[in-house]
Amino acid sequence: MKLPICDVTPFTLQDFPEHTACILWFGGCNMRCAYCHNPELVTGKKARLPWEDVWQFLEERRNLLDGVVISGGECTLSPELPEFIRRVRELGYKVKLDTNGLRPDKLEMLLLRGHLDYVALDYKAPREKFIEVTGGDGFTEFHSSLVMLCRSAVPFEVRTTVHTGLLDEHDVTAIMDDLQKSGFRGSFYVQNFRAAPEMMRPLPEQPRRLDLSLLPTPQGFTLHTRNF
Repeated sequence: MKLPICDVTPFTLQDFPEHTACILWFGGCNMRCAYCHNPELVTGKKARLPWEDVWQFLEERRNLLDGVVISGGECTLSPELPEFIRRVRELGYKVKLDTNGLRPDKLEMLLLRGHLDYVALDYKAPREKFIEVTGGDGFTEFHSSLVMLCRSAVPFEVRTTVHTGLLDEHDVTAIMDDLQKSGFRGSFYVQNFRAAPEMMRPLPEQPRRLDLSLLPTPQGFTLHTRNF
């Protein structure tokens, strides 16, 4: 298979709830988020791993790991993703998908085929700030994926990274309101921005940290915070 898998995290206890897993990192992305820590992965400049090496790794760990996290970049851009997931599941793995939601057509296909056990969806910004944060106008596609997941039986979480030069308490509140209106019932993670040596676009230091006390009490879902 021709898959843009650029790296493998061989073991994690944190990325697939209640499961031991590995992470496969797919190159290429249809967003250009300023705070992204993996610019080479996103732009597709990072070298791909030989397919045979990736598959051998999965075969050797089929009785040691519960699941495979498919992440990126944006893995739904790969045409061969559905067939790859089918083969991974035949090895006995559960599959978690990390996605930005800009390919609702691909997500719908995976859900209808029963290929997914868990999904992590990135809610980058409210509609009015989506272009500024992501570099593209994909909010309509993202929101289609959100509604689709809310109506499906597959458990999923939502994640928002906050740099207070881009998003503030009003924006996070708007996201929480939208999650409630959409019928979301999972875990919502608000993640504090953390600077890295390499990022997609230069960002100034955060003017301040998000004031968590100003966020509303979530209705119907659970709010978690990270790195605050």
